[in-house]
Amino acid sequence: MQKKLTILLFLATFILTAQEESIKRPVEFDDVFASRVFAAKGVNGLRSMEDGVHYSRHTEKGIEKFEFKSGKSKGLLIRNGDAIDTEGNDLPLKSYTWVKGEKKAIIESEIQSIYRHSYSAKTYVYDLESKLTTNVASQPIQNPLINPKGTSIAYVYRNNIYIKSLLDSSKQKITNDGVLNEIINGAPDWVYEEEFGFHIGLSWSDNGRYLAYYRFDEKEVREFSMDIYGNELYPYPSVFKYPKAGEDNSKVEIWIFDTKEQKQNKVSNGINYEYIPRINWSPQGELIISTLNRHQDSLTLIRYNPIGQEKHKLLLETDDSYVDADHGITFLKNGSFIWMSERSGYNHIYLVGPRGKKIKAITRGDFDITKLFGVDENNGLVYYQAAGIDPSQREVYKTSLRIRKPIRISPKTGWNGGTFSSTYSNYILNHSDANTPKKISLCDNSGEVIRILEDNYELQERLSKFNLSPKEFFKLKTENGQELPAWQIKPLNFDKNKKYPVLMFVYGGPGSQTVENKYGGRDYWYQMLASEGYWIVSVDNRGTGAKGRDFKKCTYLELGKLEVEDQISAAKTLAKNINIDSSRIGIWGWSYGGFMAANCILRGSDVFKTAISVAPVSSWRFYDNIYTERYMRTPQENGLNYDVNSPINHANKLKGNYLLIHGTGDDNVHVQNSMRLSEALIQANKQFDFMLYPDKNHGIYGGMTSLHLYSKISNFIRENL
Repeated sequence: MQKKLTILLFLATFILTAQEESIKRPVEFDDVFASRVFAAKGVNGLRSMEDGVHYSRHTEKGIEKFEFKSGKSKGLLIRNGDAIDTEGNDLPLKSYTWVKGEKKAIIESEIQSIYRHSYSAKTYVYDLESKLTTNVASQPIQNPLINPKGTSIAYVYRNNIYIKSLLDSSKQKITNDGVLNEIINGAPDWVYEEEFGFHIGLSWSDNGRYLAYYRFDEKEVREFSMDIYGNELYPYPSVFKYPKAGEDNSKVEIWIFDTKEQKQNKVSNGINYEYIPRINWSPQGELIISTLNRHQDSLTLIRYNPIGQEKHKLLLETDDSYVDADHGITFLKNGSFIWMSERSGYNHIYLVGPRGKKIKAITRGDFDITKLFGVDENNGLVYYQAAGIDPSQREVYKTSLRIRKPIRISPKTGWNGGTFSSTYSNYILNHSDANTPKKISLCDNSGEVIRILEDNYELQERLSKFNLSPKEFFKLKTENGQELPAWQIKPLNFDKNKKYPVLMFVYGGPGSQTVENKYGGRDYWYQMLASEGYWIVSVDNRGTGAKGRDFKKCTYLELGKLEVEDQISAAKTLAKNINIDSSRIGIWGWSYGGFMAANCILRGSDVFKTAISVAPVSSWRFYDNIYTERYMRTPQENGLNYDVNSPINHANKLKGNYLLIHGTGDDNVHVQNSMRLSEALIQANKQFDFMLYPDKNHGIYGGMTSLHLYSKISNFIRENL
């Protein structure tokens, strides 16, 4: 009897398990783009306080202080209603920045985006001791920056720099020549912001006496104009300066304003350069000016003493192809500094002496350091992220400045990122892999977990309701002899007796990666396609990142040649798989990936049936000069390679199905690229599909736009692949 009962219980359990499995359903379009079922929670807004033991965070009560270790509140620093605008209204506290000493905070409201990083906002300074709110300016301003002593604030308004006293509210105008599309003070021009990645062109010295600032003379830079359609009767032009490849740049200068002597001094005189991608103040009170030549193969650090006004060369970094602008320069108290360089063949960390003479490698090995988190000088430790185990993943490490022994303080697998407290005593670890949502933990600096901040348990519960195909990572040995990083999502309920169509996703640009073992991205849209029988694959071609200098820079001077050869060869290799329908291989990409997808279906017309290009570059002649010339030099020097790898010049080779998509308000990759490519296809009498999104920028989003965009792409794939 007992045996029969056991058998019955086993059968009941088996049936229930089978029923649970049958309840699982495939991913649908609305799950991804309407209900956002797969969105992971994060831990946002934490700002480490100066003691390294506490952090502040915006809560429903205001700006609140918490203890890292316990997570317990230690009270409100700024209550809702404490900070008020000029009309007595409560200021929103979500966007705030602490001033050194944490006795004051900058609070911004009515934020309006300008370009990728820049914005304007109504700006206030709240004093925690006096409980008073100071209105910095009556109009929205840019780049508010309080001096280290907390006594005055510099900012930019209409291309000019102002300094306002926080003691008596007096104000002085530091520059007077700022004019739209002519002279910019205290902020970068469009191309610097986009390609050198900063929007604040102001920097206070540590003692608060000197304000260094950028001045851009862009009068000789040619204008680009985009029509904005909006809701008005007549469109209006958006006009801005955009230097295309081979064209004139802004004339850039660095100036210093001495608040004590009330004098201005141009400090970039006598230096030979084309670009100044960075300025930094050293602990010794010297301004360190980073300069690049036009070819971007020679970067020089210049140290400038504002007291004696002497200039001396500090360091020279060169490369046969190009040198990156950002090297994570971090100064120590004695004037020596941390510097990242690819001089060994991989990106590593070096300790450079105060005068640039002695250079010591802190990290070594056949792997790339991908991010410098900072230096704990008190304990002689440097913290960083590296692709130390495999290019598809990241780990967090610490290394002694003396011993050079790396210690991994994060999990061995997946993607790991860190946000460190100001004293480096602990850090917030973000960990995920391609099939597991991110888990956010507070760890000490040895990697021990103190507490879990977010485990995304609810998301994992939701994921358990879906029938998913795992994302798998592998190395693809292609026909042209390359071994390339790749991932795949096979069709759901994969049948070894069937053949399936393949959709490849590509980006492929210098230093980029799509083969990353982390959660998110477009993976659940790909899961939807996998449930419909599509096999999704992505391959990182030559020129991509985290595999060393030579792999990344081998595409120099020939963008679109080796990368396209690798993608075509990868498709041919995949086509040999007995479960892949070689007549149904497609490829899609965005931006550089759009350039790649266009080239693939044109130059690989015998391989690809379908391609989709979103916001593609169609000729590097149309793109900005800092990015393009870094990899191609100028069209005047290298025009043949600009043209031979441009899809415009291969339009007559189109055989398959092609969808071209662009936003008309794209200030980055202009719609001109798609207009010129479409005209080439028309004149070659080639049929294709074309979709424009009015006034949408490079990201093509807003309102129902993303839903419409991915509906368009999904339907095109279903109908043509």
